[in-house]
Amino acid sequence: MHDNDNLTIERPTFVTHLECAMEGDHYAADQVHNLSKAGKPLLVRYDLAGVKNALTKDALAQRPGDMWRYRELLPVRKCQDIVSLGEVTTPLIRLPKLANKLGGGEIIVKDEGRLPTGSFKARGLVMAVSMGKALGIKHMAMPTNGNAGAALAAYATSCGIKTTIFCPADTPEVNVSEIELQGATVYRVNGYIDDCGKIVGEGKAKVGWFDTSTLKEPYRIEGKKTMGLELAEQLGWDVPDVIFYPTGGGTGLIGMWKAFDELEKIGFIGSKRPRMVAVQASGCAPMVRAYEAGTEHATRWEDAHTIASGIRVPQAIGDFLILRAVRESKGFAIAVDDDKISAALNEVAREEGLLLCPEGAATYAAYKESLADGRVLKSDRVMLFNCATGLKYPLPPVTRTLDRHKPIDYAQF
Repeated sequence: MHDNDNLTIERPTFVTHLECAMEGDHYAADQVHNLSKAGKPLLVRYDLAGVKNALTKDALAQRPGDMWRYRELLPVRKCQDIVSLGEVTTPLIRLPKLANKLGGGEIIVKDEGRLPTGSFKARGLVMAVSMGKALGIKHMAMPTNGNAGAALAAYATSCGIKTTIFCPADTPEVNVSEIELQGATVYRVNGYIDDCGKIVGEGKAKVGWFDTSTLKEPYRIEGKKTMGLELAEQLGWDVPDVIFYPTGGGTGLIGMWKAFDELEKIGFIGSKRPRMVAVQASGCAPMVRAYEAGTEHATRWEDAHTIASGIRVPQAIGDFLILRAVRESKGFAIAVDDDKISAALNEVAREEGLLLCPEGAATYAAYKESLADGRVLKSDRVMLFNCATGLKYPLPPVTRTLDRHKPIDYAQF
C-alpha cells in the first residue's frame, strides 16, 4: 500500500443521477447543476446495489486513511480530477475527565481542525472543486463566514480555478487574510452571509461564475458525508447514541444522515441511527425556532449575532433537510448563549487540553444543558463535532511576566 493509492488507483464509480431533495425529480449526472427546478438542493444518488457488490469492509481497511478511501460512494469518477491537499482521517478524542465530572456517558470529540485549511469545510469544498475541475468550471464564487472561503481558495488555486469570495465585514482577520493569500480575491461586505450570497447569485448571470454557495451545488454534501462514513468505521461500524453538530447551513448534518442511510443499504451498518442534534447560538437560532414551532421551513433570523461566526447563518436553503434529519432521528435543536460557549471553550481546554473553536465549544455547552434537562441520558455515548482548529480564533491574552535580572521568588511556582 502506498500513501496516495486512493488518489492514483482508478475505482469503479456508481453515480446514477441527481435528485431534487424536495420534489424527487431527476437530473443527469456529469453535467453542471446548481439548484433544482423547484429552487431546492440536489442530492447525488448512487447504484448502491453495485457499491455493495464492489466494496467490502476488508478491502476498505487495506486503503490509506484519508477521506478518498470511500471513492465508490463519492461523485468524482477519475483520479485526474481529484484535487487533494491531504484530507486525513480526523481523530476521535475522548474527554474522560469531563465525562466523569458530569456523570454522563462517554464524550467523544471528532476533531475536524486537523484537515487542510484547519476546518471541516475542506471536506465539502475539496469535493465541489474536484467536480468543478471535472466539469470544466473556470471561475467559482461564494459567500463565507471565513472557513469555507479559505477552503475554496486553497483547493481552487491548486487546480487553476479562479475564485471570488465575499464575507461579512466583521469576519475574523485571519480568515480574510488566508483566503486572499491562498489565491482568491476577497471582499468584505457590510452585511450577513446571506447578503453576501445575494451578490454571488446576482453575479452568476452578469459575471458568469459558478455559484458555490452552501447547498446551491450538489457536491459539498458528498464531501461532508464522509464525516459519517468515517466515524462509523472508526467505531467499528457502529454509530454513537447522539451527535451534537454545530449548525449554520447544515451541510454536514444533512450529509451524515445521508451517509448512514447509504451505509445501511450497502450492508455496512444496521438500522440503528444516532439522534441528530442541531446546535445553534441563541443570537442566531432559526432552526431551533422552526423545530420548536413544528414547521418544515425556518424564517430568516433578524439581527443575527454570536461569537461563533461559523453558525451565524440567518437563513439556510437546506432548512427542511436539517429539520427532517433532526425529527426522523428523534433528535432536537438547541440554542446556547455566547457566555456558555465561551465557558465551554475554557472548560474543555483547561480540563482536557483540547482547544475547540467557538462552534465546537457550542456543542459541549449544548451537551451539558441537554444532560442536565434530561434530553440526553447519562448512559448515552455522545459525539461532539469540533469543526475547526481553535487557533483560528481570538485567544485570551496572557500578561504574566518574569524579570530575569531580579531575584526570582521560586515559592510562587
